[in-house]
Amino acid sequence: MESLRITNGRLCPSFSKSANTHLCFSPIKQLGFVYLCGERCKRASLTLGRSEIGGLGSSRDEDEEKSHILGAERDDSGSIIGFNLISQSGDGGIESHEDVATEIAEETENTEGREEAQVRERLNIVFVAAEAAPYSKTGGLGDVCGSLPIVLAARGHRVMVVSPRYLHFIHQDKVFANALDLDRHIKVHCFGGAQDVSFFHEYREGVDWVFVDHPSYHRPGNPYGDSRGAFGDNQFRFTLLCHAACEAPLVLPLGGYTYGEKCLFLANDWHAGLVPVLLAAKYRPHGVYKDARCLLVIHNLAHQGVEPAVTYKNFGLPSEWYGALEWVFPNWARAHALDKGEAVNVLKGAIVTADRILTVSKGYAWEVTTVEGGYGLHELLSSRRSVLDGITNGIDVSEWDPSADEHIAAHYSVDDLSGKVQCKIALQKELGLPIRPMCPLIGFIGRLDYQKGIDLIRWAIPELMEDDVQFVMLGSGDPLYEEWMRVTESSYRDKFRGWVGFNVPISHRITAGCDILLMPSRFEPRGLNQLFAMRYGTVPVVHSTGGLRDTVQTFNPYADGGIDEGTGWTFSPLSKDSMLTAIRLAVKTYRDYKSSWEGIMKRGMERDNTWENAAIHYEQVFEWAFIDSPYIS
Repeated sequence: MESLRITNGRLCPSFSKSANTHLCFSPIKQLGFVYLCGERCKRASLTLGRSEIGGLGSSRDEDEEKSHILGAERDDSGSIIGFNLISQSGDGGIESHEDVATEIAEETENTEGREEAQVRERLNIVFVAAEAAPYSKTGGLGDVCGSLPIVLAARGHRVMVVSPRYLHFIHQDKVFANALDLDRHIKVHCFGGAQDVSFFHEYREGVDWVFVDHPSYHRPGNPYGDSRGAFGDNQFRFTLLCHAACEAPLVLPLGGYTYGEKCLFLANDWHAGLVPVLLAAKYRPHGVYKDARCLLVIHNLAHQGVEPAVTYKNFGLPSEWYGALEWVFPNWARAHALDKGEAVNVLKGAIVTADRILTVSKGYAWEVTTVEGGYGLHELLSSRRSVLDGITNGIDVSEWDPSADEHIAAHYSVDDLSGKVQCKIALQKELGLPIRPMCPLIGFIGRLDYQKGIDLIRWAIPELMEDDVQFVMLGSGDPLYEEWMRVTESSYRDKFRGWVGFNVPISHRITAGCDILLMPSRFEPRGLNQLFAMRYGTVPVVHSTGGLRDTVQTFNPYADGGIDEGTGWTFSPLSKDSMLTAIRLAVKTYRDYKSSWEGIMKRGMERDNTWENAAIHYEQVFEWAFIDSPYIS
């Protein structure tokens, strides 16, 4: 016969060569018990005993008289249904099956509690980005790098955000008022010399906000340019950022100690694209950052940091690494017949050397591998498909909350929608439109440019204005479309309003007051306005692309045996007719099927668009990044 013996003795760290072998096991829930873990494992061990015929346990020590045998309980058919501890000596130990069950239940509960409280491994995370809200922001990149680090820090990680210290010599500079000079200066060797760079630091909401300071960041405009276009020295400015970001974890004693070499870098877009290249070319060959990893996060593949090939020497990289950034334009994109099309592409170098690649939505992760969406990098990205993922980012649900928004006329929630019609009436009154609570009100918020599909709206407005609807637009951009908005407003005084410029309170009021939000973007890596709209019970009508396709589910009144599903409408192909068809379906549902419309609104409002949800997916990718070896050649 065979039996398992539990003896009162010390656990052995390894197998003994004696006849009695001591074994230490981890808890195995699949067996229905967590046996002798924690404190009990410190004072007990399992001994396997067999019959004396050619097996273990042919001899016994006298002190094993007090041991217990783990015997099997069987049902009438002979099948094992449980185990029972049987005392050989009759004294001490656990005497009843109920006692065993009680202890097992207690330990299982404690173990499960520890597992629930446990999150993934705590990491030193370094975000590198050209902008991070509220310090600098021109779009979605600033939102991501201003929100996600805070959530990751709240989940137990140590998080640093490295971005430039932009000074525009206007009142907006006050956002850096709490950032203190760390009195740490480094020399960055690039662009034919040693550039002196310093660091400022603010600790806020659990995150180390580090600002790289250099005179090239002190000028009017936005992070990338001014009214005359992009700055001519952007390659220089963002090369400094990348070098400084690689040095920051090594030289800045934040909170009394540095982040050290074992970091996870998140390089955002081409502006931070040199970070993975520098790790592979400058640091790892000398044994530094050998345990670090770098993720490339692509927010918009259209911007790649392409400059003439002769500028490669400016990066401060070894000459043998030119191939990583080498880029040759196709014949049709060259300036003239003698142009060889040779260039360097910073984003290409990042794609080659990054340990993993992320986009800001799953749909966009697929689109960048296509000819249409890859902007010349589709073949390279396809070759790295095994490390390419997409994560739909979140929104700040405290800023965008219809139950507490200070910018809107009335508050409402998924349980009480009565305030939404008050917001609609207030918006109509503010914009000078006829106050018609039952008239479908359609809104658009965004840049007035080709990417956002403004040309489709322009072509569709004459036909759409024949229907009984109202239309509101907020945005700035191409002067042609700005003037078109003014002319259209004068032509349709009772139906159309165009607000040229951008105004945060107005954007909140349009989001809350409209019934439908239109987004006919040609491509949209992530998209935010559709998430804001659903949060406010405003139904999105969007082109089926990128993040829009991922986040908006087309309404289907026949799903699940007649139970509605969907949070809006998507349309494809991108054409005026398909867009008008989707808008008119939405308008008809709004007018004739009120219960279905309310269901669409509520499903959108209940959708989990929090950063906490996105952070969980990021942590999974972080874990994957450390499974493989880092890029070194």
